[in-house]
Amino acid sequence: MLRALDIRDLLIIDHLELSFQPGLNVLTGETGAGKSILLDSLGFVLGWRGRAELVRRGAAQGEVVAEFDLPADHPAHAVLEEAGLPPTDDGELILRRVNTAEGRKTAWVNDRRCSGEVLRALSGTLVELHGQHDDRGLLNPRGHRAMLDEYADHGDLLAAVRLAWTGMSRARKAVDATRAALDVVRAEEEFLRHAVGELDQLDPQPGEDAELDVRRRQMQGAERIRGDVARAHSFLTEGAEGAMSEAQRWLESVSGSDVADLDAALAALSRAMIELGDAQDGVGQVLNTLEFNPSDLEECEERLFAVRALARKHDVQADELATYGETLRSKLMALDAGDRDLAEQEAALAAAEATYKNAASKLGAERRQQASALDAAVMAELAPLKMERAVFETTFAPADPGPEGVDVVAFAVATNPGAPSGPLNKIASGGELSRFLLALKVCLHGDDSGQTLIFDEIDRGVGGATADAVGRRLSALAEGGQVLVVTHSPQVAALGAFHWRVQKQVVDEVTLSTVVPLDREARIDEIARMVSGDTITDEARAAARSLLTG
Repeated sequence: MLRALDIRDLLIIDHLELSFQPGLNVLTGETGAGKSILLDSLGFVLGWRGRAELVRRGAAQGEVVAEFDLPADHPAHAVLEEAGLPPTDDGELILRRVNTAEGRKTAWVNDRRCSGEVLRALSGTLVELHGQHDDRGLLNPRGHRAMLDEYADHGDLLAAVRLAWTGMSRARKAVDATRAALDVVRAEEEFLRHAVGELDQLDPQPGEDAELDVRRRQMQGAERIRGDVARAHSFLTEGAEGAMSEAQRWLESVSGSDVADLDAALAALSRAMIELGDAQDGVGQVLNTLEFNPSDLEECEERLFAVRALARKHDVQADELATYGETLRSKLMALDAGDRDLAEQEAALAAAEATYKNAASKLGAERRQQASALDAAVMAELAPLKMERAVFETTFAPADPGPEGVDVVAFAVATNPGAPSGPLNKIASGGELSRFLLALKVCLHGDDSGQTLIFDEIDRGVGGATADAVGRRLSALAEGGQVLVVTHSPQVAALGAFHWRVQKQVVDEVTLSTVVPLDREARIDEIARMVSGDTITDEARAAARSLLTG
């Protein structure tokens, strides 16, 4: 509920403090007195787009503060939480917005800075404005489907459709992601299979490059030194051994003479022959290791060059070829597995699409059934408003699938039987439009809406019994809630629980707008003025009293 509105330095308002009450609040006044300025001010603090220049001439800035009382279950609490603003533990919500003379706007919610977007989100839960030129309320076809769903209490059906839509969207994303991944792999499938074939054929092993390089160097070195080693081995096994054996034989033949002592020499020669044998064995072993087939060197080099060439081709180290091959094989396996996964995901998507289609179809059928009930209810409301020959119809058209179903819902009217129907704001005249809107709002209104309803001259162009019917429906809408009405109709004004008069006055040659709360006697004069005009007659006062007591 809107509890208070404080306006400073906006347009022709110097300073106004207004306190509103539950029930039907009416604002009256002569044309041009500033009633629309009050709505502009409220719209400004709620973040609505309005006049570009609001600041009163000569003022540095204009400011509007709006205070609301919120019950514990009011939807504004969820908006505050989503915006990261502190909760209103005491149910008090204070909106403040400032507009400087330069056009800079700043807003606060409970003394915390916020954006205009947050204000507008809050306004959708706090205030509902209806008027002949309002594009936020009942005249906006984009909101008609939600209105029908709220009227028909389609919460469970909508939840089922939204859940099915979420499941279908996720399944479609999974299919799209898998297809995209497979397209990437398929684009390189030919390369993968060729590369894996080359790697399988060569079968490179970790460490093989180093082993081949060592072996190649050994064989290249062996080729250069084997001749020298072989000649040395020949001398060791042929010349040296024969000479030493012959020397040992001759020395042993004379070792027993008394002329010379050859024992030490023979012992040394014996040791030398043993060392010679060791040398022969060592050189022989080396010679054996240097023994190779020239074709072995050729094969080793071919293998080494093939490994290194394949590594250069794939821009990896030679020792990484085996791991690289496993990576390529994994991609090929993923391609085969991806085909299976895609088939499973496509089946899941088909099932999700069937679930969504079934839920959306069920919701659509229920919408059409409840639309007939809404049409009948609105038609019943139109009769007391002197529009018994008019036709109200809820129309349907197919919509692109979405979380709210597959229906475009729009309210259409025809002012006379047989006349073509069309959108509310295109077919109905000003007075007819206001009555259509009121009848529709009466049917759509719920006790738990939690919003302050504002009607801006919705009774324009009607009078007499019709105006009285309008007023009584506004009064009924206000029961248990709050309705603000800007009106020129004395019948509507008389039904208000609280009455304010908007008037202009000139102070120091400056025109200012003020708002005055009216007691019963002042209400009689104001309603009499509305009945008779500038000259208030006794008959007009009598009529005003009659309206107030009626």
